[in-house]
Amino acid sequence: MKHIGGSINIQKTLNTFISSPNCLHKNMSINLSASAAAFSFQVSSRLNGLDKPTVWHEFSPLAAEYNAVNLGQGFPDWDPPAFATEAMRLAVDPKGRNANQYARSYAHMPLAEVLADDYTERFGRTIDPATEIATAVGCTNALFCALQGMISPGDEVLLLEPAFDVYIAQTKMAGGVVKFVPLRSNPEKTAETTANEAFVLDMEELENAITEKTRAFVLNTPHNPTGKMFSREEMTKIAEIIERHPQVTVIADEVYEHIVFDEENSPHISFATMAGMYDRTLTLSSSGKTFAATGWKVGWAVGPPHLVHAVTSVQQWVNFSAPTPNQDAIAQSLVKAKEPYEGYESYYKWVAEEYRRKRSLMCDALRAGGMEPIVPNGGFFIMTDTSSIDLPAQYLEEKTVAMPTDPMPRDWAMSRFMTKEVGVTAIPPSAFYDTVNVPLAKNMLRFAYCKGDDVIIEAGKRFEKFFADKK
Repeated sequence: MKHIGGSINIQKTLNTFISSPNCLHKNMSINLSASAAAFSFQVSSRLNGLDKPTVWHEFSPLAAEYNAVNLGQGFPDWDPPAFATEAMRLAVDPKGRNANQYARSYAHMPLAEVLADDYTERFGRTIDPATEIATAVGCTNALFCALQGMISPGDEVLLLEPAFDVYIAQTKMAGGVVKFVPLRSNPEKTAETTANEAFVLDMEELENAITEKTRAFVLNTPHNPTGKMFSREEMTKIAEIIERHPQVTVIADEVYEHIVFDEENSPHISFATMAGMYDRTLTLSSSGKTFAATGWKVGWAVGPPHLVHAVTSVQQWVNFSAPTPNQDAIAQSLVKAKEPYEGYESYYKWVAEEYRRKRSLMCDALRAGGMEPIVPNGGFFIMTDTSSIDLPAQYLEEKTVAMPTDPMPRDWAMSRFMTKEVGVTAIPPSAFYDTVNVPLAKNMLRFAYCKGDDVIIEAGKRFEKFFADKK
């Protein structure tokens, strides 16, 4: 259909009808005119395929419809710590810190200075708060600005599958081409295997995916949705590959950096600390997951001036700066988080231990349903093997707008079955795979355990009751 000609013809027909004596209601004419405008409108080609409903549009309403325990979306359902809410109060108080006007576009300087101190200590090098720190409206916004600032049409961006769906969409919106490298399932995994061992990156496969058009590689650790944390040995091999391909910049997404469960045997390692990699790496993180304040939307980018400039060059024309009160509250909170908290050495130690406890509750709940959790080493998501569950065939025959392939993938159908009949909602990991690799997710579901104990325990009760009745 030629939309321009079509819209003119439709509008002429509507005008004729509206002006005729048969058109008795003015509201009808307004509605018809609006319908004509909607019919002729097209979203930008940059959004081709990105304007359709997503996994989130499908499963959150489905969970509400069936009154299911929603362990899908990853946001904490408890309040931020008291020191953080007090920091926000001080930030907006005219007699307090009065951080109520625009911040500098790069970053609110009090936050930039705190971040520079933190990363100077962590990276073992001096970080300049004026040129090596950029803040943004959450890590998602920082990533958007980074990709828009680094990627030209036709450039390739490497993503590890399963990949957070935002990575894919933002790459496409920047005009980039997504190249996928899947984490492979370890054939030797057992019930005791953690995510670190269960999901394996084939280094040869990674390097073979790099071409002369490759401009960026997004490395997420702790990894969403698997909970894998890349070891120093793995990081060293990745750094060796990046060293051989000087056109590639690493974007390191580290938003779950403080939610780690075995600092001695599986510590969080920032890729920027690998030999020779600081100038090749833009490190992203945020405050929302750490402080249970996802709505505050404060994220940041840390790296050499040329990479940070790519972020700020975009941000100055988009949102100019992140909200100043939010940045100021996080600046205060980052300082407070290092102090003793609830009997622990620091708030960071407390939050890691709290999530370790919730991870155990979640594993118990899943095993009550006969599923085998792949125990995460970091983050607050858990991948679970559902191969032991008999899925009613009719669920595979359903069709929804958001499903990634037709026929419906097993994991997608399994999540719908769980929601409707068991009363617990998970996210099907096929949402995080390229079409050709969707089969890799067929026997898995992703559950979020950033929820209250009562919510996780209720999920376990529903699993146990439903599957016990089936025996």
